[in-house]
Amino acid sequence: MRISSGMIFDAGVSGINRNTASLLHVQQQISANRRILTPSDDPVAAARALEVQQASDVIAQFKQNQSAATSALGLEEGQLNSATDILARVRELTIQAGNTSLTTSQRQAITIELRARFGDLLGIANATGGDGQSTFAGYMGSTTPFAGSVDNLIAGNEIVYQGDDGQRKLQVSPSRSIAISDSGNDVFTRIRSGNGTFVTDYASTNTGTGAITVGSVTNPAAWNVSAVKNVAVNFSVTGGVTTYDLVDAVSGNSLLTGGVAPAPVASQRVFQSGQPIVLAAQGAEPAFDLGASLVVNGAPASGDKFSVAPSSSQSVFKTLANLIGALEASTGTPGADAKYISEIGFAVTNLDQASSNILRVRAQIGSSMNEIDSLESLNDSLGLQYQQTLSNLQDLDYAKAISDLTHQQTSLQAAQQSFVKIAQLSLFNFL
Repeated sequence: MRISSGMIFDAGVSGINRNTASLLHVQQQISANRRILTPSDDPVAAARALEVQQASDVIAQFKQNQSAATSALGLEEGQLNSATDILARVRELTIQAGNTSLTTSQRQAITIELRARFGDLLGIANATGGDGQSTFAGYMGSTTPFAGSVDNLIAGNEIVYQGDDGQRKLQVSPSRSIAISDSGNDVFTRIRSGNGTFVTDYASTNTGTGAITVGSVTNPAAWNVSAVKNVAVNFSVTGGVTTYDLVDAVSGNSLLTGGVAPAPVASQRVFQSGQPIVLAAQGAEPAFDLGASLVVNGAPASGDKFSVAPSSSQSVFKTLANLIGALEASTGTPGADAKYISEIGFAVTNLDQASSNILRVRAQIGSSMNEIDSLESLNDSLGLQYQQTLSNLQDLDYAKAISDLTHQQTSLQAAQQSFVKIAQLSLFNFL
């Protein structure tokens, strides 16, 4: 085959360009610390690296969500910790107020502090997070959740909740969303009154010194199946002997006689101060059993009445307002003093219920934060694995790259030098 000078020059330049391109490619790999500069370098590895990078980006986003969730839950837990401290102080003041020997000025001093603590508690319930959203408003973060005043609650009203029951959530893993807020209803409003099963109360017309306790459930199963849940305890005093009748408050029938209302004095039970009033049949009485008992201390007057009713929900604000109202009410008569003592007992029990409810919410927050910690640890491990996989797919083997660079340099130099020599083989050089 005839080889022309033009072919020699074209082939030589082409070879030099190829070697130069290969040398440049290796140099770019070393500069970028990447084996794959374009998908064409390794299509399979490039596609796999894209999948791994996307998975790594998802993990990174979950990590940001976990951090945001931890921050939000930590803020809520801090608010509830402050609320717990306030309730502990209020309980301490309540116990102090139970001393019947306190002077009017001493009660006023306690009332002033209780009003201040009410404001503090309302401020916590209406607190906002770093994003300006109300912590305890549910989904309605732009709304101030609670509205009301002590005097309005003392007048018989309840606190007004303007939020909803939603819980804002964040996706912290492919399969897990965690609540980062709680509704104010769940934290501050839906609190079981009394002992959690039933509440006791006194009639406003009572004149004796009888003060009722919150009572206790002695047989939960009996209470649950009992058809009677509302009971009135009516007192009579005849010949210096105090007796009481247990009456179904709905039907008005005496439980001690099975239908006669009121029960004859001879059928009524004899009252002893401080001894349990068992809400169940005794001796020859008709069968009934509420599985509960209560205690009345002092000496009820004839006609005095007390009651038992199933527990309902009462906000912690209402509990505090009732306590303040009792402290500000006039005392000095036997009946007023007995009602005051009863109110103190109610307040202590309801404050304990509120504290227990807040502790329940705090326990849920702690559980969520522990779960996030576990997910963060898992994500860190997954992130490390993804980075190792990406490194194996993309990162450059420096030893091999340096060797290739040296090889390409040698090839390019050889091509250049050989081209010089071949270019001098023209026939004109020998004429």
